Amino acid sequence: MSTSQSSESLENLWDEKHAATLDEPGRLLYRSNLLGSDKRITNFGGGNTSAKVLALDPLTGEETQVLWVKGSGGDVGTMKLDGFATLYMDKLNTLPALYRGDQFEDEMVGYLPHCTYNLNPRASSIDTPLHAYVPHRHVDHMHPDAIIAIAAAADGQALTQEIFGEDIGWLPWRRPGYELGLWLAAFCKENPKARGVILGSHGLFTWADTAEQCYAITLEIINQASAWLNKKTKGHNAFGGGKHPALSTEQRQRVAEQLLPEIRGLISQEQHKVGHFDDSEAVLEFVCSEQMPSLAELGTSCPDHFLRTKIWPVIVEYNPSEDNLEQTVASLPALLEGYREKYAQYYERCKHADSPAMRDPNAVVYLVPGVGMFTFAKDKTTARVSAEFYTNAINVMRESSAVSTYCGLPEQEAFDIEYWLLEEAKLQRMPKAKSLAGRVALVTGGAGGIGSATASRLLSEGACVVLADIDEALLQKTHKRLTESHGSDVVRQVVMDVTDEAQVIAALATTAREFGGVDILISNAGIASSAPVEDTTLELWNKNMDILSTGYFLVSRETFKVLRRQAVGGAIVFIASKNALAASPGASAYCTAKAAEVHLARCLALEGASGGIRVNVVNPDAVLEGSKIWSGDWLQERADAYGKDAKELQAHYLERSLLKRAVLPEDIAEATYFLVCDASAKSTGNIINVDAGNVQSFTR
Repeated sequence: MSTSQSSESLENLWDEKHAATLDEPGRLLYRSNLLGSDKRITNFGGGNTSAKVLALDPLTGEETQVLWVKGSGGDVGTMKLDGFATLYMDKLNTLPALYRGDQFEDEMVGYLPHCTYNLNPRASSIDTPLHAYVPHRHVDHMHPDAIIAIAAAADGQALTQEIFGEDIGWLPWRRPGYELGLWLAAFCKENPKARGVILGSHGLFTWADTAEQCYAITLEIINQASAWLNKKTKGHNAFGGGKHPALSTEQRQRVAEQLLPEIRGLISQEQHKVGHFDDSEAVLEFVCSEQMPSLAELGTSCPDHFLRTKIWPVIVEYNPSEDNLEQTVASLPALLEGYREKYAQYYERCKHADSPAMRDPNAVVYLVPGVGMFTFAKDKTTARVSAEFYTNAINVMRESSAVSTYCGLPEQEAFDIEYWLLEEAKLQRMPKAKSLAGRVALVTGGAGGIGSATASRLLSEGACVVLADIDEALLQKTHKRLTESHGSDVVRQVVMDVTDEAQVIAALATTAREFGGVDILISNAGIASSAPVEDTTLELWNKNMDILSTGYFLVSRETFKVLRRQAVGGAIVFIASKNALAASPGASAYCTAKAAEVHLARCLALEGASGGIRVNVVNPDAVLEGSKIWSGDWLQERADAYGKDAKELQAHYLERSLLKRAVLPEDIAEATYFLVCDASAKSTGNIINVDAGNVQSFTR
């Protein structure tokens, strides 16, 4: 049965008391944020809003009309006032005289900066003319699934007439730009009573003379379309009914954990990708359906959907009834190579003399019957948003095919959007990717001082991070702090005891499921103990060996398995200790276990080299700040070993070092970052001491 359109109507959330405290640009922002907060209204980054506002010209001091319109990029749900471009309406109104026709419409974008009001640095979007020439003060352009389902139907114009009468008009597909702006102006002139228009294969435009009215009309039209679709599709067998069974949650996760790293490795040869797994109800209904292959081949309709999800998805050859996982994995190389060849042929068929060079030919969306959808992109946010866009497309396909015949964008139109020179220019303006963009790191002991500082350093360079720690309370606190500073997309947490084989295996599975695989392991789980050898119990000896030797082995072994499957290299760093090289009194168990860490790293460097897996060591010393090991008996034990008072220990360590400087968690994080980034791409089997200088631990 169809599960698409919510039976709940969009609620009008406008607060007149709050709105009354705002100026006109403030009410525009308020309206924009309200609209963008509900994904039934528009998708992330999709749609735009505008208002024509009277303002003082800073040159003449006289009132002039200014168009406030969402600028290039950004998201209406989260934008601030600085996300709007501002342009003089009187200058915009002179541009039609310069327009040389639809073959030259892209050149009109070059005139928009000349219309800028008050030196606003926000770049104008290609949709600016669509708002400028609508003769109403307030305009909304949204991408609701309910509307696009009608816009993508073969008889969309007739359906629009049936649902809305003369209230909402229809314009056929036209790529966003200056020509479409003139079409909208002409439509408004010819249909003065219309409150909006549906753009074929695209979305909805509505307008009014106040911000509140415009917001209310947008909601009203979407609700009207949703109600009509719900009535028409009630009892309808979505997508032709089911073909495959949906696996249980646990089974879906198991398959995803196996397939995601395999696909990720095959598509990350040129650039690392991050994965996202979606097994929501709407996605499962689609991937398990009879019509999924035929509908997927048609592609998406809305240009915003298409830009985020590419011309086609890959349908992974998995049969949930047979659970043919091994055969599926074996089929992936040929399947993905076939997609790349198909994409290259599409490029050759459709390219123009001035088209940009072919971009990454790998798919973004991967549909797995019975399991769900994988999406891959250069970062986690883009991968997640791509999944949201394809889910929007699924909703559109469901409703459109239920009431009519669904139509994707024609191939040439799709290409012209994807390889639009203006889109290429926008891509070229994007900032350079950070050094660890697309890479995934697992940090054990991630809740403590060194672990959390290292995680933060990797996150700042664009990596995704999974924090693993045995201390659940501290882990949650650290996760919250890093999420607040780096965003919820890029940080995950998993409670893990490195000595528990099952928990280690589960942590790597979680990493694969959440981000698609792993590239970096920071093995940092720690313990500290101090006792004369005659007082060292077997239990204490084994505890050190279990955590600092066996634990490092287990986490490395499972990481190696994923890195081997991905076959794109990787970097492992052990956080060992000065005591791995320099013996200390009263710490034989600790020193021996740390020495074992270093030798294990050397062994792994030998084994990993052929696969581009680098293994190095950072040796800290006396990192007191933020370190969990100093919060227990270790502080007093080390003070006793050196015949010092506990309060004197830090001063003792400072004086003992050659540089007479304290070693901080951030210092260890910096050395660790160096060993996992490309700057150290030719280093493996090495040790970096970060101990402020200790002669006994010199490595040569």
